Amino acid sequence: MKKDFGNENLLWNTIVPKLSRSILLIFTFFTTIKLNKEKGLRYRLLFIFTLLICPFFVQAQDVLSKLEKEYNNASNQTTEQLSLAPKYATALFFHNFKPKSYQILANNISIATKQPDGKYATILYAVQAMNYRLDNKEAESAKSLEMAKTYSLKTNSNEAKGYLEYAKGWILVRNNKTTEAVAAYLKAINYYENSPTTSTLYGRFGNVAKELSTIYSNLNEYQLEEKYGKQFLLLASKQNDPGLIFDAYMRMGYIYEQKYAQNTSDVQFRNKAEQFYLQAIATFNKNKESMLNKSNLSYAAINLANLYTEFNPDKARQYAQIANKASLETGDPIHIASSFGILAELAIQDKNYDLAKSYFLKASMEIGKSPVRDHNIELSILESLSRVSEEQGNYKEALSYYKSYVDKYKSVYDQEKLDITKRLESQFEKERQEQKYIKLQLESDKKAQQIKLINILRAQREQVYNNLKLVEENQRERLKFSELESEKKEQQLRLAKLETQQKNNDINSYKKLLAFKEKINTYYIVFIFIFIVLIFLLLYAYKQRVKSIKQRDELHALAMEKEKQNSKISTLTALLEGQEQERGRLARDLHDGLGGLLSGTKLQLSILDTHRSENIEEGISKSISQIDGAVEELRRVAHNLMPDLLMKYGLVAAIQEFASRMSNSALNIHTEFINYSNSISEEKQLLIYRVIQELVNNAIKHAKASEIIIQISEEDNVLHLTVEDDGKGFDLAGLDFRKTAGFHNIESRVQFLKGTMNITSQLNIGTSIELQIPTH
Repeated sequence: MKKDFGNENLLWNTIVPKLSRSILLIFTFFTTIKLNKEKGLRYRLLFIFTLLICPFFVQAQDVLSKLEKEYNNASNQTTEQLSLAPKYATALFFHNFKPKSYQILANNISIATKQPDGKYATILYAVQAMNYRLDNKEAESAKSLEMAKTYSLKTNSNEAKGYLEYAKGWILVRNNKTTEAVAAYLKAINYYENSPTTSTLYGRFGNVAKELSTIYSNLNEYQLEEKYGKQFLLLASKQNDPGLIFDAYMRMGYIYEQKYAQNTSDVQFRNKAEQFYLQAIATFNKNKESMLNKSNLSYAAINLANLYTEFNPDKARQYAQIANKASLETGDPIHIASSFGILAELAIQDKNYDLAKSYFLKASMEIGKSPVRDHNIELSILESLSRVSEEQGNYKEALSYYKSYVDKYKSVYDQEKLDITKRLESQFEKERQEQKYIKLQLESDKKAQQIKLINILRAQREQVYNNLKLVEENQRERLKFSELESEKKEQQLRLAKLETQQKNNDINSYKKLLAFKEKINTYYIVFIFIFIVLIFLLLYAYKQRVKSIKQRDELHALAMEKEKQNSKISTLTALLEGQEQERGRLARDLHDGLGGLLSGTKLQLSILDTHRSENIEEGISKSISQIDGAVEELRRVAHNLMPDLLMKYGLVAAIQEFASRMSNSALNIHTEFINYSNSISEEKQLLIYRVIQELVNNAIKHAKASEIIIQISEEDNVLHLTVEDDGKGFDLAGLDFRKTAGFHNIESRVQFLKGTMNITSQLNIGTSIELQIPTH
């Protein structure tokens, strides 16, 4: 079997199953004893048991380093530390750091037992129990499992309770109590199905399904094996863990490979096995950087190459080479030897015996490097080398390999086979002296065939015996399942009786409750009457209070309305004052400018001498020039009063024309317009224009500015107006805006426009005035 023993916390899911599959392939490929598929599976089971008692094969230092880093980073966070402790402690255990592993578990158990919820204590004790069982400390394991059960009663976490049942089943399997283990696993499934989804639920649920699939595979219950294998794949996909998904694909591939081995005529099973193995390889390649075990690729490629061997040698060779390359990169001797074994078998099929021999020798060297030394594999290699040499006609070398095979065989099997070997050796030595090498070779081959036949007959007898034992065990298991079902029905019957008794008790309690209610109904009526009277009194008081509050609010509203009217009157007064000032300035402009020009023109015309024509022409020319000036002055006054550009082309053109007209050699006025849409009314545009005029005139008259910037931008239905100058500035604290007519007029216009004004000024630096005016 493959990758069927383990759990997530014991690293069995990620490392040991891959090794077991690879080693079993070597045994299957190298053996030349013609066993049927079922017998091959039995030998695989025996060999996996060897792996189960050798946890020191785990060589995943990257797993330990990563877990150690995560655990140390979580040392200040109790919950995260308790979550990571089981995996970290187990990794230490399998890297032969057992004292530190037990210490990590003990430290975290002491923390977890102080928590109000027994969830983490349950899980940590369960992991400790499994570790003790692997360390053959059965008494300590049972004690830790009992402690886990105790703390499971102190938590409502179904996931923790399910994990306890999983650990219990895991230990029972390794104590050869399969029926009880199945019952524990089924309880774990029941807990997981009723547990809320967490980051670890689907992974733990999937491991239970995988364990059940393995058990039913061993019991030849292939339908249940397939059912739980598919459930494992579904849960691994939900967990979204690449390593777990890889394991699930490999498990499903093996299930269908079993089905194909039982019925080689049904290629549908073979195709499904191929599909799942290919998906496993694709999963590895897609998540190569995050895969904890880099040997996964060679593991899957070996399985796929083994499947292709019987029907597609080219693909078998392709994936065997992929496995060989990947295993050489990871330095895994078991996987390297597996890939060489497949390549050797393919070379024999192609009758390329030299290449096959080379591969067998390389495989033998790699097996020597492995911490697992299985004499069956070494015997198979020697026998295969002898067979290849025989096919080449090199009988001397074949006999040499066969002698090595017999020597190895001598140290393992019974004395009868050793006697045959001794007779063959002595006879060979005698016959070699008489130049009868060929005859001796034929006799040696005959004896070898006899030994093979004896082995086959012995294996067949063992297989029949094993089959009888399995049938008997299967019947016992079915009987135990029936007993469990009977116990379940009895429990259901007892539960139904208890429910009936509980219902009777509930009825009696209900009757007593009705009698009690009848006694206190009278008291309720009195209390209700008193309560209603109190409610009426409270309602009356509430209405009086509401009436008082309403009157107060009305008075407050009238006061506010009066204040608003006063504010409006103040604003209109300021506007009227501004208009009066504008009229006064207009009168001064007309009197001082236009009046002076017209008076000069009149004087010029009155002094003309009608008798001197040259004086008349010169006087008329001067008068016309003065009239042109008067017209220009009149145009300037009229433009200031109501600019034509503003009415025709809008605010932008009017301000640009104003800035151009006011600029001279000593004063430079810049204008900037940003996102301005010209969407405000003409009335507002005129007021804004007057504000800008007033601000610019103030800057020219009072600040003695040499540069003025007018900036207008529009954003979110708000017009932002900024006028900045580099004049001498003023002290805001010492300025009384109420006594400054210009600022008062500007402020009145801004209030009329429902806007706000912000003034920033520094002495000898300049002044910046910002206005925010709504466009609607």
